[in-house]
Amino acid sequence: QVQLVESGGGSVQAGGSLRLSCAASPFTYNHYSMGWFRQVLGKEREGVASRDSTGKLNYADSVKGRFTISQDNAKNTLYLQMDRLKPEDTAMYYCAADPSFMSGLAPAPLWNYWGQGTQVTVSS
Repeated sequence: QVQLVESGGGSVQAGGSLRLSCAASPFTYNHYSMGWFRQVLGKEREGVASRDSTGKLNYADSVKGRFTISQDNAKNTLYLQMDRLKPEDTAMYYCAADPSFMSGLAPAPLWNYWGQGTQVTVSS
């Protein structure tokens, strides 16, 4: 059973920062591709950033230079540091994992395991 536990969402003003956390089991964390996605009501879930099973990091163009994936190997936790947030970053954010090698920002339908989601709201 793959479990992904997210935390860290909230409300912030434009220009502010938030850090999301995704805690996984040791096997998932060490052997699965993991990623961050976001979804606005009525729109498709879009990839934000990912770490493939080799450790390579990938970012959507819309967040490059503002969002950063980091990792705490002792806690089996993947983080998404979000800086210089914009109102258009407002969405429900999800952590995802999959045992397959995910090249680049693989689309959401390819990922098999999902966290419960955490809301991020950025006000102008």
